[in-house]
Amino acid sequence: MILIVAEKRSVAHAIAKFLGGRYKLEKIQGVAAYRFNYGGREAVALGLSGHLMDFDFAARQNVWTWIPPEELFASQPLIVYRPETMKYVKALRTLAARAHEVYLALDADVEGEAIAYEAALLVRLVNPRAKIYRVRFNAVTQREITNAFRNPTHINLRMVEKVFTRMQVDLTLGAVFTRFITLAVRHSLDRGQFLSYGPCQTPVLGIVVTRELQRRNFKPEKYYVVKALVEIDGHRIEMSADVRFKTRKEAEEAAATISRGVVKAAVYKPHHVNPPVPLETVELEKRASRWLGINSKRTLDIAEELYRGGYISYPRTETTIYPPTLDLREVLQELASGHLGYYADELMSRGFRPTRGDSDDRAHPPIYPTRGATKGEIAKTFGKLAPQAWAIYDFVVRHFLATLSPPAVVEKQKIVVSFGKLEMEAEGQIVVDEGYWRIYPWERQSSKPLPRVSPGEPARAVKVYVVERETEPPPQMTESELLALMKKYGIGTDATMQDHIHTNVRRGYMKITKGKCIPTDLGIALATSLFQFAPQLIEPTVRAKIEKALNSIVTDGTPPARLIYEIKKEFEEYYKALKARKEEIKKALETALNSSRNSQRG
Repeated sequence: MILIVAEKRSVAHAIAKFLGGRYKLEKIQGVAAYRFNYGGREAVALGLSGHLMDFDFAARQNVWTWIPPEELFASQPLIVYRPETMKYVKALRTLAARAHEVYLALDADVEGEAIAYEAALLVRLVNPRAKIYRVRFNAVTQREITNAFRNPTHINLRMVEKVFTRMQVDLTLGAVFTRFITLAVRHSLDRGQFLSYGPCQTPVLGIVVTRELQRRNFKPEKYYVVKALVEIDGHRIEMSADVRFKTRKEAEEAAATISRGVVKAAVYKPHHVNPPVPLETVELEKRASRWLGINSKRTLDIAEELYRGGYISYPRTETTIYPPTLDLREVLQELASGHLGYYADELMSRGFRPTRGDSDDRAHPPIYPTRGATKGEIAKTFGKLAPQAWAIYDFVVRHFLATLSPPAVVEKQKIVVSFGKLEMEAEGQIVVDEGYWRIYPWERQSSKPLPRVSPGEPARAVKVYVVERETEPPPQMTESELLALMKKYGIGTDATMQDHIHTNVRRGYMKITKGKCIPTDLGIALATSLFQFAPQLIEPTVRAKIEKALNSIVTDGTPPARLIYEIKKEFEEYYKALKARKEEIKKALETALNSSRNSQRG
């Protein structure tokens, strides 16, 4: 028998359909499995539900009050089954016992590699003679899956080591500092409440709190600008001086000099606005948050469902370059049957040239649509998820089409009039060719035309006035901006960034309102305490260093044991600094907890 292990039930179903044509659904230990014929042999496809195993401490070490938190630095976590996955473990054991060949068709990323390894361990326990293969594909389509099974490979053990090392490091650091913070204020907490620290979660909170404190501490300053309604050859144009005056008196004195002038410059220059580069995970999350109003976690969850349903390619990728193996014309031909088929046909008729980014993870192509679909089909397939599923599917299709489209063309316009010592300016533009904006409305710009004038023409100020303004604080942190900063600092991966944001929301440290990330009083208190007493625990650059070290396991073969030891030793020093200020941290957090509790009552 051939056993095929997939990431989810929907992928197992698709594999059975594409490889066998006809299949029979049955339940193994309560888990759906698909039995079919593959190459004249019996085959069964089984879908899992994420990691089967995890790391945890021994029972005694999991009683917080029995040992001081710092003892966990010297502890070796154990690999254990996840309680919620036991029915999958039993189903896998049952099927593996009589399998001659096992194909591990888990997601083609580092997490999928680790899950494949976990499944392989289970297979070996019950059937050491089975032949085990790894298959990878980037889209749940017949072509991708058929090719993957024709060209099986093996598990990449370095990728597995990277994931397992991260799991052990994050477990240890999270447990040590969560216990320390919680135990410091345990008498001020409600029953069952705790304060959590996470090596990725907490630096994310730090970024958001830093921005909020900048806003709160901002002191606005008044300044004054001179504006005028200027007439040139019968055309009246609103113009401004590109100068900020500190006092109204200075501005009014400058305004008094404006009467008659001359056109110093009149620029009318074509400008090409290039289409976006191919879509990668973080950019999908950023744009969905900004333009579709769907938060990052929800976006990736729905994108994965679209992937498993065969509508888009694998959504966890850092690549912004279409590989030569991806037939773009074939994708357009598929989209010709969908809701934007007219535009796909147009591109095939007139020709296309794809844009190109500068990143390639050498694992997955950019996100692209794999099936031409209609709104009705998405509604039928996704039920309650349909509105957001359609919004994300439509966005992915439009983004893909935009990357194959010509640039938009605008005419940038600028008029400068000299009034002696002061110059007045006006800027405008005309849309000459909408280009990719036809299919990608989110980036569309409007026309704000200026009249045609020439240098040397006389100008007359019809009306001159002074406007009082104030400097403004930095804006609230948007989720889109937060994702960009997380990527910059290397906090999390393309697969986990949205989870770290969501964890802060679940813990009550911040909330997301209309795409804005707003820290709570408790979140601010926790972050400011760490900034003051142990900044290395919350500074974003520290996590970036850990991620770089983890990557070296794959790229350079760095031994995981050595890496774990070095990271633990470094964070032990941070722990000592934090412990030395325990009473000060306790006071700050207790004040915040009481304030938060009182505001909830009010």
